[in-house]
Amino acid sequence: MLNIADTLRTWCREARPFALATAVDVSGSAPLPVGTALAVDTDGTAVGSISAGCVEAAVYELCQHVLAHGGPAARARFGYSDDDAFAVGLTCGGEIEVLVQRVDPAAEPQLGAALDAVLAGHPTAVAQVVDGPDEFVGRTLHVPDAGPHDGTLGEASQDRAVVAHARALLRAGRTARIEVGGDADTCPERLGVLVHTHASRPRMLIFGAVDFASALSRAGHFLGFSVTVCDARPVFTTPARFPYADEVVVDWPHRYLAATGTDARTAVCVLTHDAKFDIPLLRLALTLPLGYVGAMGSRRTHEHRIDLLREAGVSQDQLARLHSPIGLDIGARTPEETAVSITAEIIAHTNRGTGRPLSHGTGPIHRPAQPLPGLAPAV
Repeated sequence: MLNIADTLRTWCREARPFALATAVDVSGSAPLPVGTALAVDTDGTAVGSISAGCVEAAVYELCQHVLAHGGPAARARFGYSDDDAFAVGLTCGGEIEVLVQRVDPAAEPQLGAALDAVLAGHPTAVAQVVDGPDEFVGRTLHVPDAGPHDGTLGEASQDRAVVAHARALLRAGRTARIEVGGDADTCPERLGVLVHTHASRPRMLIFGAVDFASALSRAGHFLGFSVTVCDARPVFTTPARFPYADEVVVDWPHRYLAATGTDARTAVCVLTHDAKFDIPLLRLALTLPLGYVGAMGSRRTHEHRIDLLREAGVSQDQLARLHSPIGLDIGARTPEETAVSITAEIIAHTNRGTGRPLSHGTGPIHRPAQPLPGLAPAV
């Protein structure tokens, strides 16, 4: 639903009822991810999309029906059918399950508060019950990254379980479906909950104020990273040289990395290929729970760097995390092509892609999201 947060916030502030259609399950090559939403207000105004146009008309009609007649949330599943070229379905070959519910903002004040937080840029999660007994489906919790949550699913034990999962997903910057409950003593009702997250942007830390860094900072900015360029040489490390960077820092790379905030989504790209910078920086980076660590250099530079890292006490398991030489083999030569090579490898590593041409593979193009560690069903 956060894809239409601005409009939903306006409707909530105006206490305007609306029907909310949410993609709660996606399989195969469906065009948009779980959590994407379309909404229709009492005037018939529609915002958002759940299928990039394939089934919007059918979902719009279902929204109007739910909005007019109320009652429990409605479900519909859309897939591909080659029996009838004009059948309502997904031409891409995937399948989506859509949940349509009536939302009365006056009865769900926590939803408006969550949308306010999202549009203010605060890390926020919205937990939405999408499966379970009718009286639970559609209920929401507003879960900020810190402090008390807002709203209730009905039982304090259920709230605690959902809040714990929501905060884990928020730290990872992932929207995902979870299961809670089913324990007769604590959470008797088993619920499927879709956690929508609005997290801070993931970070890309580029070390080395070189021409490749300029192109990479632009590519990182385009992909939605918060980009930092860091180098110990002030003459090269200026905002004018890196207009797409959110931050340009003059400091020794390892010292900056030790002092700055990172998480499991952070990509570290070492472009200096100078041992006096690289070795202390990589020695530290490979001990941190970062999302990606890559280092530029020729194969000879890479082999020498590995020897120096081993001498510095870096273990084989830590070395296995290093992407070096950095990037995918696409024949890149220019800084811009190299930036594409590096960002392609980051995307492939993050999404567990192979990096092979799609024409060389079989099966669905889009893989299901992998579960996060520690997100087993809770009670």
